[in-house]
Amino acid sequence: METLQMSAEARVDLGKKGSKALRREEKVPCVLYGGETVVHFAMPALSFRNLVYTPNVYRVELNVDGTVYSALLKDVQFHPVTDKIIHADFVQLVDGVVVTTIIPLNITGNPKGVVTGGKLSKNMRKLNVRSTPENLPSAINIDVTELNIGDKIRVSDVVSEGFDIMNAGNAVIASVKMARGAVKSEEEEEEEAAATEA
Repeated sequence: METLQMSAEARVDLGKKGSKALRREEKVPCVLYGGETVVHFAMPALSFRNLVYTPNVYRVELNVDGTVYSALLKDVQFHPVTDKIIHADFVQLVDGVVVTTIIPLNITGNPKGVVTGGKLSKNMRKLNVRSTPENLPSAINIDVTELNIGDKIRVSDVVSEGFDIMNAGNAVIASVKMARGAVKSEEEEEEEAAATEA
């Protein structure tokens, strides 16, 4: 998993007044859970740009006034009107201690069914994954090259090494659907012919 370095300052005033003051200074109140103690800190809103507004998931090296924590972004709250980030929760990563997080799916390849006129449908873009920090992948690669019209890739088809996928096994990640004017491949026609003869 790729690492992103971020600097923060410890929070002293933990009340609503303190949070409002931070937001006026374009800073985001944050909390780090999962370690020996809960850490309250603040970061400039701009520093979230490469962490939140991206499909990637990063391990964050969080430097809070000189103390470095390894963490994952767990939750972000946005202002209902302005869409500005108003609060963020992080979970501390400790080697050997299991965490649950969201990992992006990287769908690659040009399906055979699309070549013959079908349409690729991407139903999922992320998976919920449970693992120790050292085994968390940056992304899960899904190759759809072999999909013909009518074929699907489900969560249960994903090979997971060192991590568990928490989504339902029958959930469809990607499929190739029939489109107008689609033509069947020779392979599909042979399979249909064989099924008819049987």
